[in-house]
Amino acid sequence: MSRKIAVLGGGPGGYVTAVRAAQMGADVTLIEKDALGGTCLNRGCIPSKIMQTTAGMLHQFQRCKEYGIQLDSSPIVDMAALMARKEKIVNTQVRGIENLLQHNGVTHIKGTGTIETHGSMDVVTAEGAPLKVAWDTLIISTGSEPLEIAAFPFDGSKVISSTDALNLDRVPESMVIVGGGVVGCEFACMLADLGARVTVVEALSRLLPLPSVDAACSKVLQREMKKKKIKFLLDKTVTAVDTTNGKASVIVGPSPFAKNIKEKDLQPLQIEADKVLVSIGRKSNTHGIGLESIGLEMDDRGWITADDHLRTLVENVYAIGDALGPAKVMLAHVASTEGIIAAENAMGGDRKMNYDAVPGAIFTSPEVANVGLTEDQATEKDMDFRADTVLFRTIGKAQVIGELAGEAKIVSDTQNGKVLGVHIIGPHATDLIAEGTLAVTTGRTVKELAETIHAHPTLAEVTMEAAFKAVGRALHG
Repeated sequence: MSRKIAVLGGGPGGYVTAVRAAQMGADVTLIEKDALGGTCLNRGCIPSKIMQTTAGMLHQFQRCKEYGIQLDSSPIVDMAALMARKEKIVNTQVRGIENLLQHNGVTHIKGTGTIETHGSMDVVTAEGAPLKVAWDTLIISTGSEPLEIAAFPFDGSKVISSTDALNLDRVPESMVIVGGGVVGCEFACMLADLGARVTVVEALSRLLPLPSVDAACSKVLQREMKKKKIKFLLDKTVTAVDTTNGKASVIVGPSPFAKNIKEKDLQPLQIEADKVLVSIGRKSNTHGIGLESIGLEMDDRGWITADDHLRTLVENVYAIGDALGPAKVMLAHVASTEGIIAAENAMGGDRKMNYDAVPGAIFTSPEVANVGLTEDQATEKDMDFRADTVLFRTIGKAQVIGELAGEAKIVSDTQNGKVLGVHIIGPHATDLIAEGTLAVTTGRTVKELAETIHAHPTLAEVTMEAAFKAVGRALHG
């Protein structure tokens, strides 16, 4: 008899888990109450990048004279056509996942699953029919959703979530974005390029205040966002939003995290905007799925604890993706990798998830990407390291495409030359980080990167130039 595996949740973690388990001979049932692909495909990664692509294209049209092109009139955004394109691409991707599951023999049930007992799940299908699904192993991949602020909850009109922002019927004249993290900065760049006046309010002292993001990358991004006329208020928080007059009246005060606050910064600011986008994090989707029936406890925020094998404290129950919360890494590609490892371990394997070489990809303008240690993290670990930076403007291809802003930095071990981290801000940074990820994952050295022939003219030469600099043989950087 094949092993019966139930996967609860069909996002980028869940569907990959189901496919891998089926490839290994398991009898797999995938339960998903919504469209396959989860937040990433339907309400996150893919639709936001579709909109970002249009925004970037519009920005390039506005620069067309630099490239020797004359336009008879200014380009105009057709939001209806943009939304139609978004829906077409998303639906095509969803159908692709459906076919993938079918090809691999995975039973896909569209419905809501609730754990009844260890080994059994109650499912109510989309048509309302009750089903029971038996399992030997359960893999939980229920994901997360946008976190709202109690003082001004989402209303879908004036105070919106990132999900709402992906369904705009027009470009707002003005937008206040609460939160200067990944989502906030991505939307700020996108909406500014589409024509909105954007203000970002961030409680910490820099944009992208993530430990994995190099401080220098944040500094460059802030400079480039200023060029787009994006305003940002750092060390500030939004304390109230009033929407009674048809606009959003936003009250901004000092952040509780701010240090050395000046007297003038204690006075509240008032900003008028068409809409307020709240992007302060995510909350768990683990409530109400019956975890208590198998004795699986969550923390006070609803996140599940799992080890690096993705095993929970309950036998034959695994958890992956955003269900694990910020104690792990909440990224789609991490969920997919965790899913593969969980599936293989459920089938008798003994793989561990490596969180030390996870690439980050941030689709701002310019893009930001990172892998491995930052300078600050290497310092905290008391490591003997060096950091070498090369500007994109020294690279021929960057000059060709007219994208000069940004830099690439390699953090390396001074003693053995191993690449500890790579941090890039600039054109196509999210594609270029793959080489750095391979180097960190496999323990390659800056000497090996420097001696790897890179095609010319390409943006990838920026990594080679940084490696040359690290071994004391800088050419153009």
